[in-house]
Formats: sequence, C-alpha cells, structure tokens
Amino acid sequence: MKTVLIAEDEEAISRVLSAYLSKAGYTPVRAANGNQALELFKQSTPALVLLDIMMPGMDGFELLYKIRELSSCPVIMLTARDEIENRLAGLNGGADDYMSKPFVPEEVVARVNAVLRRPVQWTDGNVKRCYGSLLIDYTARTVLLNGVEISLTPRDLSLLLFMAERPHQIYTREQLIEYVWGMDYEGSDRAVDLSIKRLRQALSHWPPEEGEIRTLRGTGYQFWSK
Repeated sequence: MKTVLIAEDEEAISRVLSAYLSKAGYTPVRAANGNQALELFKQSTPALVLLDIMMPGMDGFELLYKIRELSSCPVIMLTARDEIENRLAGLNGGADDYMSKPFVPEEVVARVNAVLRRPVQWTDGNVKRCYGSLLIDYTARTVLLNGVEISLTPRDLSLLLFMAERPHQIYTREQLIEYVWGMDYEGSDRAVDLSIKRLRQALSHWPPEEGEIRTLRGTGYQFWSK
C-alpha cells in the first residue's frame, strides 16, 4: 500500500481524510504540526503529502520548502486561503496540486489518485528502468543520464515519470494536463509544451537512437525508447 502523509492540525479534517484514504487502499499517517510532519516524512517516505498551509510550529510553505530539499514527492496543498497569491506561491514552491477548504473528501481521494496514477507495480520498493543510458528510479524519483543525476522541477519530473512509465503511448495536451497537472488546473495547456521543451533540454545528451520525447503533429506527445 502507498503511504499518504496528512499534515493537518484540524483533528476532525485529519480523521476524515485518513478514513477515506484507508477505504481507498492507502496507508495514511497523520501529523498535527509542521515539525512532526517533517519527522514523519523522513521516517515513512510517503508516496504523497496532503499539506495544510496554516499549521503551528512550521507552516505549510516552509514545510514544502524543506520537503523539496529532500525529495520530489508529490504534494497537494490544503488550505482555507483561496487567494490567487497563496495558490501561486504553493504551486511555484513545488506543490503538485492545490485544494481550498471546505472540500469533499471524495474529491481529495480523486486528486490523490490522479497524482499517483502510475502503471508500475510497486512491489519490491526498488523500481528502476533503463532506457539506454537513461536510468529512471521510480521509487526515489530520480533521473540519471550517463550516471549523472539530472535536476528537474517537480512538475517536469512528474511529467517525465508519467510518460516514461508508458513508453510509446501517445498523449494529448489535455490528457497530460489531467493526469499530471490535476483536474482543477486552470492555466493554459501551453504549460505542457513548455515542460516538454525543458525536458528535451535536460535530456539533450540522450542519444536519439536510445530514445526521445516525440511530438506527433496534431496528436500529442510520446515517450519513445528502443
């Protein structure tokens, strides 16, 4: 079972989310403040974090920063704040999705499912795949080219992992927005093009005979590898 860390200081909300996630097949762990959440993050290595902004000790923005120093683990921010500045601050800080309170627990589970939608079987805790000189560690969420780790933004990394897990599958911009950006994404689908452009730059030394991210004009994008 995948572990989901719930960093939420409101006991009632935390308990409800925990119950719904358990029912959906996840293993929830709960933290009531930022400091406790950081320790649990290090101990449990969760597959995803549900992160409230307004927490005692260490707020969600500071905790998100510390998480991003350690990992590219997906983060969905939960907050009563609905101002666009806070939404942008979370997304620009590396959050993968954003939900404003009050929310329906079923929708939170749906968002978790969308972010973690992966075809790889996480059975041995050490899932790696080689595409020629490109090595992707799906457990550690790291990418190495010729033995050197490539630095990617959390969103670009999520896009690469999603497509690489499905080599040769063709995706439209709309599908990638839904699967990687999240169902409530309100920006332009040009974000996909820009992310693909950054990935190609990061993988510029990956030999084309080993693989590449292809554009199929009028259709979408494809991760291709021999």
